[in-house]
Amino acid sequence: MVFISSNVSIPDSEIDIQAIRAQGAGGQNVNKVSTAIHLRFDIKSSSLPDFYKERLLALSDHRITKDGVIIIKSQESRSQDYNKQVAFERLVELIKQATVIQKARRATKPSRNAKKKRMDTKTQRGKTKNMRGKVSF
Repeated sequence: MVFISSNVSIPDSEIDIQAIRAQGAGGQNVNKVSTAIHLRFDIKSSSLPDFYKERLLALSDHRITKDGVIIIKSQESRSQDYNKQVAFERLVELIKQATVIQKARRATKPSRNAKKKRMDTKTQRGKTKNMRGKVSF
């Protein structure tokens, strides 16, 4: 059972885990032992609440396919158990990230003093540039 929050969890039966061979350097170990983890989670057929499903499907994340399947690959460690744990943590993090509602941005305008400072700086800069002209006698 993977716990997302105090009242939302995912049963292990909905998560498909496969051990595959890891990529990269590692010598004999990487060629013999399947330590990397491929985690698949189908959003549409899961028991998650509808709010979670909608938010996850609306996310534009490279780990979510067009069919609504989350695919997470973990191969940091030489330990299969550790990679499995990391994959579960990433799944929980992705689901939590999808449910965070962004605070609406409120447009602000510069204060009167900020406008005055800006205009004074522009005037001063103009005077400095004006002084660079030809000197007439």
